Amino acid sequence: MSIFSKLFKVFLAVVLMPLVPMLLLLAYYQVHLKANILETHANLAQIVSSSLSQHIEDLSWRLAFAQHLTDVLNEKKDPQAVLQEALNANPDFLMLAVLNKNGKELYRAGDKQILKQVPALDLQDDPSLPEIAREKRLSVSRFDVMAGRPISEFIYPLPNGDFLYGIMSFFSFLSRVQEQRIGVTGRIYLVDQNGSVYANDYQYKPAFDAETLQNAFAAQDQLIKKLKTPQETYVGAFAPSPILGAYVAVLQLKSEAYRGIYYTNIILALFLLSIATLAYFGAVTFAERLGEPIAALSHAAKEVSQGNLDEKINEEIGWGEFKQLIAAFNKMTSDLKDYQVLQLQAQVSEMKEQVFRAVAHDLRAPLLGLQGYLYILQSGKASPQEQKEYLEQMSQAARNLSSLLEDVLDVSRVQAGMMNPRKESVDVPALLKNVTDTLVPTAQGKGLELTFQAEADRLPADPKLLQRVVMNLVSNAVKFTDKGYVRVRAWQDEKAYYISVADSGIGISEAEQKGLFQKYHQVRSDRPGYGLGLFISRKIVQAHGGTLEVSSRPGQGSTFTVTLPKETK
Repeated sequence: MSIFSKLFKVFLAVVLMPLVPMLLLLAYYQVHLKANILETHANLAQIVSSSLSQHIEDLSWRLAFAQHLTDVLNEKKDPQAVLQEALNANPDFLMLAVLNKNGKELYRAGDKQILKQVPALDLQDDPSLPEIAREKRLSVSRFDVMAGRPISEFIYPLPNGDFLYGIMSFFSFLSRVQEQRIGVTGRIYLVDQNGSVYANDYQYKPAFDAETLQNAFAAQDQLIKKLKTPQETYVGAFAPSPILGAYVAVLQLKSEAYRGIYYTNIILALFLLSIATLAYFGAVTFAERLGEPIAALSHAAKEVSQGNLDEKINEEIGWGEFKQLIAAFNKMTSDLKDYQVLQLQAQVSEMKEQVFRAVAHDLRAPLLGLQGYLYILQSGKASPQEQKEYLEQMSQAARNLSSLLEDVLDVSRVQAGMMNPRKESVDVPALLKNVTDTLVPTAQGKGLELTFQAEADRLPADPKLLQRVVMNLVSNAVKFTDKGYVRVRAWQDEKAYYISVADSGIGISEAEQKGLFQKYHQVRSDRPGYGLGLFISRKIVQAHGGTLEVSSRPGQGSTFTVTLPKETK
């Protein structure tokens, strides 16, 4: 990518970046505004539901004739005149009937069409009657449709123990409700729990799918954010009504409800298009102006990063501060050339010092131990058992010294190119068994499961060097695994032989893996070792023409895999 393209993108991003918070704020505003619109629908649905509650509560005082009806019944007179008078005074009462204490109909009056559709009442099996009589309260049933009109049944206990049964029409109430509008398309509906809208032939019948509305009622949120019909999409809200199993729904076309938001989006899109156009041409002009000196600086910096400190930039191509920057860059390369020599000398000296400290520390500890044990033995104060223990510890210290010196010598051989493996046919099962038998006591002492699986019988390699690699990998696995297992496996395919050592230990992060195979590198300084084993092991494997790789994650163990390619014939 050219410097012009980079600068162009940078300048364009600088201009457009401030628009991002504005877009996020606008998105939040739109979401909040949509929620407010739906909340308005929800409030209206709640208001209508409250009106319906008030309409039902008004029914109590409209039943004031119940006392007069009771007096007539107590006098053993026919209450038809009282019932008819109540029907005339309450046009939305379609039918009234008197039931005895057992719920059996005694008298009835009402609209002839309704009376034909309602058979003789017998509610003696209705379990709610005793409760209504005991609590002396008005009971209103759920909505139903009769003769094309939405109706509801009610039962009122009379003082003499009988019941007043009635059928009340909600046609006039629903007509008033449906006359209300929100915008042009927003309407209020009374809907049953199955999603069916209560409306007669003279009222507006929406094309809502009943199942869709039923699913909306089943949701926890009373806001309806999307209600699809075959023609349009609606939004709105609903509220439960005091009538059992009925809801008040306020629904409006989505396109109308969010029209203001859509207009805002169009205006914003035009604004963003204008800003983007201005930003584009501004970025082109600015990038062209800055491109030449920055391109020269970029090329020179790349040359310097590759070690070419003789690179110079023509100061004439610069302008303003760029001319000063180019002059400073040329002077910097000149000074850097002198500084590089001093830095290399300092780094070499520091590396020598680090190696000396690392080796000297590991040499000093066992030597001091040997001196201490020799002093105790020479004093003659140690018992025979103590002498035996001290000699064993001296022997272990000597072995550690020998191992460290052998590693240091191997590093020298590797660096001098003197490590040449003598290949022969290696018995793989025997080699793995020898390694695991040697380390199994240490593993068992930590409670680890150390096993091996040999799926390859023989492979060409230097047996001593290969055993040293496997021994080092298994030893490290045991060292860095506190619980679980260490598993050694050897197998082959058409291309190569493989030996893997997998453990359930502490694992190694990606950052630590980068320097894992370097000299004197230790993953954990609190564990014994010199940081040379993996360096030597990889060099041995590479001398065989193979690779040594690691796969690990912190806390999930590690797997080291030796790959030795098969020789092509």
